[in-house]
Amino acid sequence: MKKTLLIILAVLIIFVIWAISFGIRTNNQMVTKEEAVNSQWSKVENQYQRRADLIPNLVNTVKGYASHEKETLDAVVSARAKATQITIDPADLDENSLKKYQEAQGELSQALGRLLAVTENYPDLKANQNFLELQAQLEGTENRISTERTRYTDEVKEYNVMIRKFPASIIAGMMGFDKKPQFTAETGAEKAPEVKF
Repeated sequence: MKKTLLIILAVLIIFVIWAISFGIRTNNQMVTKEEAVNSQWSKVENQYQRRADLIPNLVNTVKGYASHEKETLDAVVSARAKATQITIDPADLDENSLKKYQEAQGELSQALGRLLAVTENYPDLKANQNFLELQAQLEGTENRISTERTRYTDEVKEYNVMIRKFPASIIAGMMGFDKKPQFTAETGAEKAPEVKF
């Protein structure tokens, strides 16, 4: 009887030690994944900030050639101001805050698109070396933004899968690990653009 009780107690102790070890290991993996998501979010924000920093130089260069395009220039400056006012702490990243951030950045992208379309009417501006360099930097930044958003999406996917899989989901629930939001397509992105010649 004592021998059976000791065996049951030993098995129980081994199970408890294993469960605690599993819980600690799983929690640490979730912390690592969550920090990877937060780090990647910072990289996304850095690229948006880089774009915002380029805009005043671009606007001033265009202003010298196209001063009567004041409405377009003001729209870019206004959209930039709005986009730079919205910041998100990675710890508080949720669907709603990401949507507001994405909308502000989308407005800025549209305003920049209008500005670059206006510049097509100014051959001297299009030949200006400073403008060409700024335009190339802006295009490079847009590519970096796309790359960092893709990497963010990948990190979020790994994190979200991890916290939803059983038995890690139990630990995630106990420790307060919440699902992270993904970027969504901008409104109207599902429609193919109409091309007219």
